[in-house]
Amino acid sequence: MRLSTKSRYGTRMLIDIAENYHDGPVSVAEIAARTGISEKYMEKLIRRLKKAGLVLSKRGPKGGHVLAKPAVSITVGDIVRALEEWVVLKGCSLSRDTCASCSRVSDCPTKEVWEKASQAMFDALDSYTLESLLKPRR
Repeated sequence: MRLSTKSRYGTRMLIDIAENYHDGPVSVAEIAARTGISEKYMEKLIRRLKKAGLVLSKRGPKGGHVLAKPAVSITVGDIVRALEEWVVLKGCSLSRDTCASCSRVSDCPTKEVWEKASQAMFDALDSYTLESLLKPRR
């Protein structure tokens, strides 16, 4: 299993928004300057994060992005689920279609292994909230 840059950069973006929202919505240009993530790539991620209900956007001269809910309520697992098309460990459950179309699905000896491993991964990701990843304020 390998998480793409979508998950890593999306998490970094949301941490930046959480750390800097105190002055109002945070612009993509500001996030890009602090994180080193390109604005174009961030815009792509923001659309998915908005669709998942993790980010709200405000248009206009003082516009930008804010978290849609408190940082303590957003887990890294939420971010990964929002940004990755289909995330499970390799195996028969690699994709929704692969498992359903497999002729061995009813008596597959390894299906449970991959499902439990994926669940363990998400249990770990869900144990971290944005709040837990924020730098302490000075």
